[in-house]
Amino acid sequence: MPEEAPVLRNITVREYMSPAPITVAPDTDIQEAIRLLLEHRISGMPVVDAHGNLVGMLSERDCMKVALDAAYHESAAGKVRDFMSPEVETVYLDDTVVELAERFYTKPFRRYPVIDEENRLVGIIARRDVLRALQRLW
Repeated sequence: MPEEAPVLRNITVREYMSPAPITVAPDTDIQEAIRLLLEHRISGMPVVDAHGNLVGMLSERDCMKVALDAAYHESAAGKVRDFMSPEVETVYLDDTVVELAERFYTKPFRRYPVIDEENRLVGIIARRDVLRALQRLW
C-alpha cells in the first residue's frame, strides 16, 4: 500500500521548528547581541531570563535604535533590555503549520518563538520553515 502523503493542516510546529535557537539575556550588552545576530546570520533572536522564560525578542529592526543613538547621541551602548520588544507573539508546539502560515501572511513577523505551557522557550520557527513543510507535499 503506498504511503499516504502528509496533509499540510496536520503538520505541527513541533515538526519544523528549530529546537535550539540562538538566544540572549536581557542584561547582555547590545553590542554583543548585534555581534551574535551578524555572526549567526539571523535577523532576530529570543530574549530569555536565567530560567529559560521568554521575556522579549530582539530584531535587526530593534537594533536600528542603536544606530540612531550612535548617530544622534554619540552613544551605542546599553543592554538588550533597553532595545528589545517585550511584547512577543508566540506559538505552541502543537499549533499547525497552516495556522502559522495564516499568521505569517497577515502579520509582519519573520519568526515566532515556540513556547511550552510554562512560557519556556523550546524553539523558534520562521517563514522558511513553513515553506519547507509545504515543499514536503510535492
